[in-house]
Amino acid sequence: MNRYISDLHFGHKNVIRFDGRPFSSTEEMEDKLVENWNRVVRRNDTTYILGDFCWGKEPEWIRILSRLSGNKVLIRGNHDLKTMSSGLRNLFQDVKDYKEIDDNGRKVILCHYPMLFYRGGYRPDCFMLCGHVHVTRENDYLAQWRAAMRASRAQPSDSFCNVINVGCMLPYVDYTPRTLDELVASLEGLA
Repeated sequence: MNRYISDLHFGHKNVIRFDGRPFSSTEEMEDKLVENWNRVVRRNDTTYILGDFCWGKEPEWIRILSRLSGNKVLIRGNHDLKTMSSGLRNLFQDVKDYKEIDDNGRKVILCHYPMLFYRGGYRPDCFMLCGHVHVTRENDYLAQWRAAMRASRAQPSDSFCNVINVGCMLPYVDYTPRTLDELVASLEGLA
């Protein structure tokens, strides 16, 4: 089973305040993120981390990755390490800036950054998953754009606007890697 999450920011103290996360320390945040991850991710599952995994250096990444079950694919974000040793890189099934996959017959575009006009956007079974915009005005703009585009969809070639922010701090993600089915169900409530 595939799961998706973004912007975990392990070890990043300021993100707690920035996002209004319900944690008093980075240690508490780490423990809850790991607990939630391991509650739903099984050994053979693959979790796509859509950027901004960890604020620390390689030893911190390795320590945290060793606590998380399942296979992991990193879609790099702006706060992720730019270079990795082979030891760290081997803890991931893949490391990319952008990736397209099939998830049970549905096309999924994976990038840390929201792409408003993504390849396959005219297909109802194509979804663009991203992060980066947290709970900022950029995320509000993304929701407004999605609502406006969906309301004005007039032709088959118009975008379905299936862009979903999978930031861990969003209510429908709730600090837990989510399946595409869970995310698609939440899309209807996103405007």
